[in-house]
Amino acid sequence: MNLPPAWCARPALLLCLAAAASLSACESLTGGPKVSVYQSERFQSDETFSRLFDGSVEATCEAARRTLLSQGYIITQVKKDAVSGSKRFQPEGEVHVEIAFTVVCAPEGKRDQVATAYVSAVQDRYALKKNPNSASVGLSAIGSLSIPLASTQDSLVKVASETIPAGQFYDRFFALMHRYLREQGEPAEVE
Repeated sequence: MNLPPAWCARPALLLCLAAAASLSACESLTGGPKVSVYQSERFQSDETFSRLFDGSVEATCEAARRTLLSQGYIITQVKKDAVSGSKRFQPEGEVHVEIAFTVVCAPEGKRDQVATAYVSAVQDRYALKKNPNSASVGLSAIGSLSIPLASTQDSLVKVASETIPAGQFYDRFFALMHRYLREQGEPAEVE
């Protein structure tokens, strides 16, 4: 049996290694195999972003507005059936988080004396990015002397965004909303 010399097998091996490296580089650039995010969406009835309140649409949304205001949210939009607000946090020195909260109130029943409040909060995370800037100064009287001047320009870059999942965050919101609706003289939560 005639085997090729060892020097002949090396280029084939190098070619295979280069192909494997380029495939793994392509996969890492695209974030690996593509998985659709919506495939993990569960639509379970026990994890809801809504509550039923025994009050009119206007009263329910007013209670939502007061709840957001009482917690330091800046109200960005107010309608008779919707309210939006946002709040900013800085949990670490170079990390900035913003929560955008939206409440939509929909009538239930024939006389519109019961309303459902649908809520959703999106959390955006930003990180501080330093962009170096440099310049040089030439002094013609001395000759061609260049002195580098360095500075940095900081900017916030969005690094993540997600809807806050159903759970205690919304439960606390609904509990406080219930209190404000009761203080308005409206009957409170039905559930």
